[in-house]
Amino acid sequence: MANIILVEDDERLSQLIADFLQEQEFSVRVLRDGSQLLTQIHTQRPDLLILDVMLPGADGFALCQSVRPHYDGPLLFMTARDNNFDQVIGLELGADDYIIKPVEPRVLLARIHALLRRVQQQKNQQNGNQLQFGSLTINSASRQVTLAGESIQLTSHEFDLLWMLAENPSTLVDRNKIYDELIGRPYDGLDRSADVRISRLRKKLRDNQQNPYRIKTIWGKGFFFAPDAWN
Repeated sequence: MANIILVEDDERLSQLIADFLQEQEFSVRVLRDGSQLLTQIHTQRPDLLILDVMLPGADGFALCQSVRPHYDGPLLFMTARDNNFDQVIGLELGADDYIIKPVEPRVLLARIHALLRRVQQQKNQQNGNQLQFGSLTINSASRQVTLAGESIQLTSHEFDLLWMLAENPSTLVDRNKIYDELIGRPYDGLDRSADVRISRLRKKLRDNQQNPYRIKTIWGKGFFFAPDAWN
């Protein structure tokens, strides 16, 4: 659940926006002005800020300047002023997007999703050599795996197979792909090399051997890595 702070002095509008976003499974904290914004940023650690420009006390532009040294997440300006100059100022001050009121809820939601996706993509690019699923961490640079803080010793073949599966979470990884890319020969219908490696992975990663729920076998097709099974 993404955590949003909305700074908007129009009580009715802020309540409508908060209610709508909460229905979309966001957590929303509403502030009527920016006097407590820095405190809330430090305590709430928001995933996104939405600032009205015209506010009592410090306006949205001033707030943007004051919070940017303390908050590097996405920031969206929301204002009734349809002025290109204001939009340019807002973006130059460090905003990531600018939306004009009255706000159509679905448009606002699309902007929010776009900003959050961009942040996630940047994180993925920065951490491209590491995958994290709950208590499981897989690092391709060091070829190390930890589960609940404990180092898991894998052979080179086991690690390569785990990495292939984890790079494609919630997706069927075809058995032929495993044989072609990792084992180095076509699957002939009888070779059990991949199954043996999967069995070893399950044992080391504390999966249920009789009824696996972390790395599942899709009979006759391949294997499936469950990203939500590592908490």
